Amino acid sequence: MNLVGSFLVNIAVFAALAVGGGLSTAWYMIEAGSRLSTRTLGPWTTWTAAGRPEADPYTRAHTARNALLPLSSTLELTYVATADSSGGRLHSACEYAIVVEDLEIAWWGISAFDGRGGLIQNAADRHGFNSDTVMREPDGRAVITLARDARAGNWLPIGGGSRVTLVLTIQDAAWAAAAMETGAPRPMPEIQRVACR
Repeated sequence: MNLVGSFLVNIAVFAALAVGGGLSTAWYMIEAGSRLSTRTLGPWTTWTAAGRPEADPYTRAHTARNALLPLSSTLELTYVATADSSGGRLHSACEYAIVVEDLEIAWWGISAFDGRGGLIQNAADRHGFNSDTVMREPDGRAVITLARDARAGNWLPIGGGSRVTLVLTIQDAAWAAAAMETGAPRPMPEIQRVACR
């Protein structure tokens, strides 16, 4: 191969790597975000500028790609969890206990979705709980059980054979403001794996 041919091959390889790297980086930033656009507390992740006019391009693209219509993050925070508190991927083959405490000051709601982002169909027609509908323990905590089969108490059916995504929405301006302060961790619900089949 002559010098010109070698040069053209190098240019083509460089261009392919640059375009591929740029596209994959952009996809990751839109899908998962970064420390600049998201905040993670335990297994829960939120987009810090969601619903704000000054949101960065990646947050806007994430919102558009997922067809979201968020309220301003100064009023409401939406957290997403795809793993339990010990880092294991949420799956409908397992049973989980979500322990909610120290959220009495705010309205909150938890819903479960399948791996494609749709509601999990079930005979009980039950898709989530919130601070008004959940039954509480004597100590004020709320324990929500995610399982295929019916359980006593706050049972949230998660179907079978699918990955699970949990969405936690908290509506309280003061709570949202405190949660956005760096170095001020907020109490978030634990997602404890109980057993797997």
